[in-house]
Amino acid sequence: MMYVLIAIGFVLLLVGAEFLVKGSVGLARRIGVSPLVIGMTVVAFGTSAPEFVVSLDAALKNAAGIATGNIIGSNIANILLILGITALIKPVQGDPGAVLRDGVILLVCSAVFTALCWFGILDVTAGFILFGMFICFLFYSYWRERHGADPEMAELHAHEAEEIEVPDNIWLMLVMTIGGIAAVVYGAELLVDGATEVARLYGVPEEVIGLTMIAIGTSLPELAASGMAALRGHTDVALGNVIGSNLFNVLGVLGLVALIQPLPVAQQLLDFDLWVMMGATILLVPFMVTRWELSRKEGFVFVLCYAAYISAQAYGVENLLAQFS
Repeated sequence: MMYVLIAIGFVLLLVGAEFLVKGSVGLARRIGVSPLVIGMTVVAFGTSAPEFVVSLDAALKNAAGIATGNIIGSNIANILLILGITALIKPVQGDPGAVLRDGVILLVCSAVFTALCWFGILDVTAGFILFGMFICFLFYSYWRERHGADPEMAELHAHEAEEIEVPDNIWLMLVMTIGGIAAVVYGAELLVDGATEVARLYGVPEEVIGLTMIAIGTSLPELAASGMAALRGHTDVALGNVIGSNLFNVLGVLGLVALIQPLPVAQQLLDFDLWVMMGATILLVPFMVTRWELSRKEGFVFVLCYAAYISAQAYGVENLLAQFS
């Protein structure tokens, strides 16, 4: 039964996030919100909604390992798996100036998040710092792009909004938005319940379940969005989706969840997974500061790196680290 719950939860998360994004983007366009703002906020929040709801639900059920593991694992999957698959579909290209700023901010914010984790718990203070940085980032980005300081990034965010196909009927937009929220919430409930049962039955640490199974499931909306963008030749949008989603995850999602419910940080995350997340983030920098092109060959390497990471989780991180100690 637990596998059925997990499967249904995955489907509801994917379909719910899709409906939520399309419905909310349609409503935002109808009331006159600019494509720039829609791309920065509505699209980014919609694709990160599964991570937020799953992590919040897990935290409230005292499954902190799933909550934190989900975010760290999602950020790793977004870079290595999703960008890797996107590059296999079509080499990822973009203007370095359009992504360098947000990429460096992502690196700095990931480092701050990692440092806060070393206190052993993400408490209210950590939540306030992370969520405060998130609000500052949104206001700073909006101010720069509204004043023409970053025309390339403004165009990128506008393209993100334009990629979304929305219905024409406003009532259908409302139904899709409300139905999408309900599906994401219920899907998260089923996924967390099923994953918790798996962890208890097989003695797998909750954080490992969060880092792997749940992280991949909650990253499905980003995979769908990036894959479609690549097929349409807009690989810069796929890159923007990944950077924006990762920023939302470490600052917005975990920041807000920590404000609601303190999150203890498992030792494995400190010893291994946080460093993999930082390494994957750093891996992006050479591409962003040069001509930025992730070829099919490099995308294949990214996917292989993710396969190696999942293999390490299956083998057992403790066993792996013991061989090098």
